[in-house]
Amino acid sequence: MTAFIVFAHGSRLEAANEAVRAISGKFAAAGDHIVETAYLELGKPDLPGAVENLIVRGADRIIVIPYFLTLGRHVEHDLPGIVESILRHHPGINVEVTAPLDGHAALLDILLDRARGALA
Repeated sequence: MTAFIVFAHGSRLEAANEAVRAISGKFAAAGDHIVETAYLELGKPDLPGAVENLIVRGADRIIVIPYFLTLGRHVEHDLPGIVESILRHHPGINVEVTAPLDGHAALLDILLDRARGALA
């Protein structure tokens, strides 16, 4: 079974962490997907914890979607290291990581929408 993890940085502001959980819930509902939210820091669960939750639910393929706007140190360095550790502990599990949000065409639409809103 394939499942998804929306992987965010995490924040001391619980409202920010809850916003990521909310978008994960909408993602799950939109496609009838199994989705967990995970945080690099300052939120629970962390990525290994979310993977464990999905394995218990029967997942053997996990796709991690970095909820980061750009390719930075966390996505380029920290995330691959965490995934390597997970794979050592769960050799039968397939974990894939998508690109971060950077470069997606919808980002331009979001910027234009925000500009229109500010001008209105």
